Amino acid sequence: MTGLRYVYAVCRPFGAALQAQLPGVAGAPPRLLTHHGLVAVVSHVPEADFSEEALRAHRDDPDWPAGTARAHQQVVDALTAVTTPLPLRPATVFRDDSAVRVMIERREEEFLRTLDRLAGRVEWGVKVYVDAPEESAESAESAESAEPASRSASGPDHPRQRAEEFAARLHASLSARADDARPHAPRDPGPSGAAGPDVLNAAYLVRRDASEEFVERVDRARDDVPGLRVELTGPWAAYSFAGEETGEETAEPEAGESAGERA
Repeated sequence: MTGLRYVYAVCRPFGAALQAQLPGVAGAPPRLLTHHGLVAVVSHVPEADFSEEALRAHRDDPDWPAGTARAHQQVVDALTAVTTPLPLRPATVFRDDSAVRVMIERREEEFLRTLDRLAGRVEWGVKVYVDAPEESAESAESAESAEPASRSASGPDHPRQRAEEFAARLHASLSARADDARPHAPRDPGPSGAAGPDVLNAAYLVRRDASEEFVERVDRARDDVPGLRVELTGPWAAYSFAGEETGEETAEPEAGESAGERA
């Protein structure tokens, strides 16, 4: 079959079968390409859509990257159910099988080291949102002017301050049960205003056998502070921890490769 090779992830050989009739990116089913004791999970994609020029053009179409990312995630999720994958960025493509093998050979030690670090672990995501609307600037100023002098030095006890203190305590508690943690930048709540600003947005690398207790810690924290919403997602493949300990992502564009934007 002609076309480029789309690489979803790298993993160690595994015996379990992938989900039957699993569709991949562009509809082609994923297959396993074994080389040097590692497995690259790949599928064929049309050059017309996945060449460097085509990927640049698709960036102007918000629906195309989103659809590719969903199909990519579906394959990685299926892998996560049967092994520990090292996921690569969506839209990581190579010219042919030989180019994929060359990539594996060049990065073999790095892949093996990272797979050892991720073995038996999954990623959980935790976000804490302020559900109650923020106080307006006018009401905040009024409250501050009414504060007794004894409290003005430390500032008023605003809902945002309480939320940040709660988020710090929760992050410390969850980090103690995780092997690693990666805070992400806060996200804008968006024009809908359905959720207030987040005061915690972090990923946690957790052993599978410790995940039940990790989830219980999140559940126990949900009612600690009124006006906050705690959101738990996962378990996922360890995207946030797929790079080296510096936090760099594993898949970088290189000769013979086109890497699209990560969703």
